[in-house]
Amino acid sequence: MTEILVLFYSRHGSTAKLARQIARGVESVEGVRARLRTVPPVSAETEQVAPSVPDEGAVYVQHKDLKECAGLIMGSPTRFGNMAAPMKYFLDGTSGLWLSGTLAGKPAAVFTSTSTMHGGQESTLLSMMTPLFHHGMVLVGLPYTEPALSSTERGGTPYGASHVAGAGKAAQPLSKDEEALALALGKRVAEIAVKLNAAS
Repeated sequence: MTEILVLFYSRHGSTAKLARQIARGVESVEGVRARLRTVPPVSAETEQVAPSVPDEGAVYVQHKDLKECAGLIMGSPTRFGNMAAPMKYFLDGTSGLWLSGTLAGKPAAVFTSTSTMHGGQESTLLSMMTPLFHHGMVLVGLPYTEPALSSTERGGTPYGASHVAGAGKAAQPLSKDEEALALALGKRVAEIAVKLNAAS
């Protein structure tokens, strides 16, 4: 069974919703399974150690997840046009994988969620791509052959799936177009991983 790692950080749940939809897209490809993982939060508080297993939701990622999976789809909410600190902190600790070339040649894609329409979605997606390029991954986006990319009035970019969630308690569910693009991204990465595995 080919596995694709769907790795995300989500503080209020919107990025997690997008991750689950992307995982459905991954699993729509025969013989491919999604491995849903999250990164732990980062805190300036150093006197107390956080539990090694979260109370709910996806389990925390380990470097072995990156080694074992045939591809990566990574998501983070936007923080001033950039990925959130917990995702960056995790990526900063992957130099051993970079030195060994573990991720080189594997397909990868990115996704994000913002509270506002112009909250920096595309710059956040680009910020997540940079370390993946350094790892030698094959970056996958969303082509304009996906009809929802031209019809969406909220999230969705050629750089990756995205969601405009709204703020606080007024958080919006995924729109039909956002759902379609998340599914398409997951499916696209899974299909490319299968083709790359067959060619090697």
